[in-house]
Amino acid sequence: MELGGFDIVVIGVVLLVILILFAGIKTVPQGYLYTVERFGRYTRTLEPGLNILTPFIERIGVRMNVMEQVLDIPTQEVITKDNASVSADAVAFYQVLNPAQAAYQISNLQNAIQNLTMTNIRSVMGSMDLDELLSNREVINERLLRVVDEAVGPWGIKVTRVEIKDIQPPADLVESMGRQMKAEREKRAQILEAEGARSAQILRAEGAKQAAVLKAEGEREAAFREAEARERLAEAEAKATQSVSQAIAAGDVQAINYFVAQKYTEALAEIGKAPNSKIVLMPMEASSLIGSLGGIGAIAKEVFGDGPAPGATPRVPTPPRTPTGPKLTTSPINPFAPPSPSSEI
Repeated sequence: MELGGFDIVVIGVVLLVILILFAGIKTVPQGYLYTVERFGRYTRTLEPGLNILTPFIERIGVRMNVMEQVLDIPTQEVITKDNASVSADAVAFYQVLNPAQAAYQISNLQNAIQNLTMTNIRSVMGSMDLDELLSNREVINERLLRVVDEAVGPWGIKVTRVEIKDIQPPADLVESMGRQMKAEREKRAQILEAEGARSAQILRAEGAKQAAVLKAEGEREAAFREAEARERLAEAEAKATQSVSQAIAAGDVQAINYFVAQKYTEALAEIGKAPNSKIVLMPMEASSLIGSLGGIGAIAKEVFGDGPAPGATPRVPTPPRTPTGPKLTTSPINPFAPPSPSSEI
């Protein structure tokens, strides 16, 4: 089948219409915004999805990435306020909010943000001392973010974060800082050791004080109880002496014998406990001690109710019978005199 001239024209027109339609249809991917220019002038912004342009009149101007982007800030030398030279680098995060402003109000957007950030790093870090610089990174980041974000605002850009990655002082300065840190830690250790020794001495002194107080209180209590015991003993002695005196006043001779025998026995006990003598030779008359013990027994009977009946004549104790053996001399005891043959027991 042969095509005529009219058929060829129709086919050409159809193909031309199809080509024009394809030229006017534009697809914008997610995360991007396209600017539209009509005869070279910005008219509108295409959103993600399918969009139609006027062929041969409108065209795509700038394809702008509106996702958050990362910009690496290179290392640079910074002079601090106290004239210390340090090397610092950083990283910046930014996002395009207005594609038209970012496309037509600034040329080479990333280079502009990078140089602006580097300049502000030198300004911010140069106004701080080295010690403040090394210990206040959060303050530096906050100040950089505020200054850079304010500067790129007219470009339709939002700087979300600026972070200092590394601050590197010179090697000799790092060594000096290490020595300073070591000296500071040694100083703290000595202070803590001195405080510990001081606390220990204070505690020991308080313990000694409390021990002395308790010892004094114990000695006072012991002295008080000893004095009370002596007082009671003296009262008992006084009552005993009064009883003996009353018995003597009543004419009871056995009371005198009891009193004399008690003292005599106590004296003999003290002689026996003397540390400077091992053997004691005591010349004494046994009948006298036996008679004294008899008097003690008579007084005990009268005290405990076994005495004579009322109105009865008191019985005079019979003198003890004198032994038939050799009579011992009743002279006073002299521990330093040589013993006589008749006084050995």
